[in-house]
Amino acid sequence: MSTIVKTIFISLSLFCDIILMNAKENVPLEDNDRPTMIVSGAARFTLLTSHIIRMEYDSTRRFVNAPSFVVIHRDLPAIPYTQINQGQWLIIKTSTMELKYKIGSGKFNQENLQITYKQANGSPILWHPGMANNENLKGTFRTLDGMNGDTHEGDTIPTPFQNGLLSRNGWYLLDDSNNFLFDNSSWKWVKKRNNPELDLYFMGYGTNYKAILYDFTKIAGKIPLPPRYAFGYWWSRYWNYSDDELRTLVEKFKQYNIPLDVLIIDMDWHTAGWTGYTWNKSLFPDPEKFLQWLKGQHLKTALNLHPASGIAPTEAKYTEFAKAMSFDTTGHKNIPFECADKKYMSNLFNIVLNPLRKEGVDFWWLDWQQWPYSKEIAGLSNTWWLNYCFFTEMEQQTNLRPLLYHRWGGLGNHRYQIGFSGDVVISWKSLAFQPYFTATASNVLYGYWSHDLGGHWFGNVPDSLKKIDPEMYTRWMQYGVFSPIFRTHSTKDPRLNRVIWNFTGDYFNALYNAIHLRYALAPYIYTMSRKAYDTGISLCRPMYYDYPQNKEAYALKDEYMFGDNMLIKPVVTPAINGLSTVKVWLPAGNDWYEWSTGTLFKGGQIITRKFMIDQYPVYVKAGAIIPMYDDKVKNLQENSKDLIVKVFPGSSFSTRLYEDAGNNNDYQKGAYTFTKIQTEKEGNKVLRVTIYPRTGAFSGMIHNRNIEVQLYGSVIPDSVVLNGRLLSYNTDKKNDTWNYSGHDLTVHIRSNDVSCNSKTEFEIYYPSKQVDINGMIGEMHRLKKAVAFLKNSGSPIPDMLSGVNQTDIRIEYHPTHFNRLIHEFAMYYPQVGDLINQTIVNPSIAKQCSYYLVY
Repeated sequence: MSTIVKTIFISLSLFCDIILMNAKENVPLEDNDRPTMIVSGAARFTLLTSHIIRMEYDSTRRFVNAPSFVVIHRDLPAIPYTQINQGQWLIIKTSTMELKYKIGSGKFNQENLQITYKQANGSPILWHPGMANNENLKGTFRTLDGMNGDTHEGDTIPTPFQNGLLSRNGWYLLDDSNNFLFDNSSWKWVKKRNNPELDLYFMGYGTNYKAILYDFTKIAGKIPLPPRYAFGYWWSRYWNYSDDELRTLVEKFKQYNIPLDVLIIDMDWHTAGWTGYTWNKSLFPDPEKFLQWLKGQHLKTALNLHPASGIAPTEAKYTEFAKAMSFDTTGHKNIPFECADKKYMSNLFNIVLNPLRKEGVDFWWLDWQQWPYSKEIAGLSNTWWLNYCFFTEMEQQTNLRPLLYHRWGGLGNHRYQIGFSGDVVISWKSLAFQPYFTATASNVLYGYWSHDLGGHWFGNVPDSLKKIDPEMYTRWMQYGVFSPIFRTHSTKDPRLNRVIWNFTGDYFNALYNAIHLRYALAPYIYTMSRKAYDTGISLCRPMYYDYPQNKEAYALKDEYMFGDNMLIKPVVTPAINGLSTVKVWLPAGNDWYEWSTGTLFKGGQIITRKFMIDQYPVYVKAGAIIPMYDDKVKNLQENSKDLIVKVFPGSSFSTRLYEDAGNNNDYQKGAYTFTKIQTEKEGNKVLRVTIYPRTGAFSGMIHNRNIEVQLYGSVIPDSVVLNGRLLSYNTDKKNDTWNYSGHDLTVHIRSNDVSCNSKTEFEIYYPSKQVDINGMIGEMHRLKKAVAFLKNSGSPIPDMLSGVNQTDIRIEYHPTHFNRLIHEFAMYYPQVGDLINQTIVNPSIAKQCSYYLVY
């Protein structure tokens, strides 16, 4: 038989098989964009993407088309392929993969099935059933409850991670054979598979990790974009707060100028017991008025839920719920909880929870800690299914963006964010583990872990050690700025009241600056979170996504990328002599700018650096443009009219700013905007910053902006031009002027009421001869710390030292003397240590002072 005849015969057989299969299946595929399926007896192969092949074996030939808990989309565009029979073998070829199956040989095994994946460099990866994926890069696990670092408190064995999608083997096999399916009801519900045999998904990618994450979103669903307010500050504390105490707390946040978006109320909101749904009126005499007051403060609210005990007779809704469930109330027994019971869950929402939402509750903190599996359906994870129920029920009820705050339930739970990691021990070990834990979770697309910043409980330590360590808490909060969700929480302990005004001095200042920096970065964070929705690449991700060929990307586990343009190396050990030492790997491919010190480093090296408590190891790609807010922003429920375009030293660059309405689902339907921002350099003499007309639209978008371009770590230019018009230098910060700040060596250019639909171009002209200011921001900052320390110790301050310490303000007073002042600082700064040793009599003071001057 000729190849052509064989192909026609196989195609005809495939057509008949598909018709028969769809007649039997509950959920037929869509008619449009039908995926490419090849049936060979009891085997079916589906080409889903250039990286993913589905492989089913069912002796009854009742193949599954219904969505599973993990794979919900298979109706993807057709993949070009060729199919031939070669002897006993069926061979299917695409541009990247070749599958060989021995016709009629039964269930898949290493003898009858083989896949060859061709990497971009042309080298092959061979796979067959039974191969070990021994270099898996891991994913995440359900909870950090009770953990101290990577082990449980008192244990020595690290908690194992579940496998993730990524592996240095270059492939991953998803075994979906025993996973549950969704039915076809309007609120899709769980159903079991009938006689499951084999349902496998081979994913080949080599080191192209980003490609497989994107392809996985095609079959498993996108990472939903949380509402914008979720990226602000969440205040949470397990404490029996009352209405008036929470009002006072909110007012104190305002008094101290602390932004706030979310107020979490732990389990004391309800009457006594672990499970509760009825307000404790002794604490909240009129809950609806309290919740509406919070709305007036532009705050979102979540209540803690422990649903395991069902509905108790003491609940206000008990009688109504019992009637709806046809439950015999004789003996006043609890109505038992069962999340696999659709009737129970529907009544829980309709009778109990949705009325609370109408009163003003915005979302739920679901705190399931009890039995892991359903009592009604064997093997059904309560965590996974509760995540699904709460998220999708909210999705069905309103166009507001769903938000859930719960633990990880397993693969596929990336569709129901965000994660609550649980109750960790307060320790440096716990802090050190969280960056790796958080970034690695992106390997299963679970990119929004929320941690109890500062830790939850003291653990098994003597009472004398049960007190707040301000340094540890500050470093934890600084890490939180560069984590997915910025939330504090702790157990019910009067010693753990970590409101910022309970801290003093450098700790208060560092905490204050950390919270404000989180809000300043909101436009960047939100833009990168949109990217996570579009591509499957999470906000916090391991270094090997971008640098898969570098061994350091795998070995240095606590270093990670925060969006596309920032590298973070958290401080996770206590300081010595006021300085925290870190080793940082800076990948080759571009230079890196150390934000806190203004130092530009070449890529392709490991450096050792020291940081004071008000500094943090953030490395920005050289030349990067970071869209930011100013410090007027107090919450994120609205888009701010004021935009900062922060440009870091380096080469030409381009980025986009993403915006949408912030709290509805219209972003999924094209209701959003992008604004392109670009820099172009002409040597060292001209820098051009262009903000292009906005593209797209959404309801409620602003039409004009106040723009401030900040050229961080820049020398003073000769002139600044806006849209062809020369701007004047003005220290009063008037519209359409520019000025220079000495403490951070930054050019500030302002233009107010700029149309978002127009092109705005800033041209900055620099002198031909420029002084070297690399690292000088950090040096000036350290010198100020040293001088302040000397003053506070009562030591005399030499005139030369005092004068050099005023370099920043002298630059602002006399910008035309910039070069001379910089030269003087560069000349005198290396002499400061010797001058202090010669002048200061007390050697311990001189020694401590010298530590401030060391990097």
